[in-house]
Amino acid sequence: MPAWVIDKYGKNDVLRFTTNASFPIIDYPNEVMVKVHAASLNPIDITMRNGYGTVALNIRRDPLNIKSTGNEFPLILGRDVSGVIMECGLDISYYKPGDEVWAAVPPWKQGTFAEFVVLSANEISHKPKTLTHTQAAALPYVAATVWSVLVNTAGLSKENCPEKRILIIGASGGVGTCAIQLMKAWGANVTATCSKNAVNLLKTLGADHVLDYKEGCIKTTLKSLKQFDVILDCVGGETEKWALDCLKPWSGAKYVTLVTPFLLNTDRLGIADGMLQTGVTIGTKALKHLCRGVHYRWGFFAPNGPALDEFSELVDVGKVRPVIEQVFQFSELPQAFQKVENGHSRGKTVISIIDG
Repeated sequence: MPAWVIDKYGKNDVLRFTTNASFPIIDYPNEVMVKVHAASLNPIDITMRNGYGTVALNIRRDPLNIKSTGNEFPLILGRDVSGVIMECGLDISYYKPGDEVWAAVPPWKQGTFAEFVVLSANEISHKPKTLTHTQAAALPYVAATVWSVLVNTAGLSKENCPEKRILIIGASGGVGTCAIQLMKAWGANVTATCSKNAVNLLKTLGADHVLDYKEGCIKTTLKSLKQFDVILDCVGGETEKWALDCLKPWSGAKYVTLVTPFLLNTDRLGIADGMLQTGVTIGTKALKHLCRGVHYRWGFFAPNGPALDEFSELVDVGKVRPVIEQVFQFSELPQAFQKVENGHSRGKTVISIIDG
């Protein structure tokens, strides 16, 4: 089948188009085969192309370590998909061939920059009726990440959000724009930071307050505001040193960062030592901040079909919409990678594989 693959890790020149990629097969009765109509690029695709996280991901691909080194190649990248089910496993009753679905594919599986992809039923959801495949492909990975971070980790819900003040640091990318919309759909008060040229975009998405992080001292500005119940940090780095001071102490307030050293540690130290170092790091930071009355957490993507069901309903009633910066054709995938790698995204970069 047609696909973009990599045969080794590296820069953009490792991307290779082929018409002879291995056709995926259904191995388990709870799997479905999907014909890919559109996909999209996420920063994780860039880091995976570069080889970041390889040690941990290969352990997930081959837990017993019985396969040869480099067995993941040729590797198909791509985490988002919107398409049509072509075939269902024997245990599938909720879906049928011809259903339009969307999904976020876990990074240890073969990806979506191909004609077909095989997914587990618990990873997929019926596509929103109001979106085309090209539009729908912009949402699944960031939506599943937002759900994992804000619902599962931060403990937010439709019921408790109207009482919450939320701060999203670095909100102009895919995760940030999706998080703003979910929080506003649930009635929270949302403050977002971004660069100047994204301010109007975040206001149109419903953010109550949007701050240009380059205007004045953003740290001082945020500390002068009423304190927050939850902070989602999409930037990491220096922000972690001061952002927790903006939380309400001794109220269950949580800081969740998407920038963690877990994969870096396992790449550098191996699985055992890397996980040990990671445990020490998160434990030390969590205890340090707990003593100050706030909770420190790490956030991770997790595939979640039921969460996409929730987002599908919100999309169809007009409370969430995809934010797409640019659409590339399948033949232009290397150019799309270069664009995302350059940074400063304002929403998502989508790959149209079949028009629609």
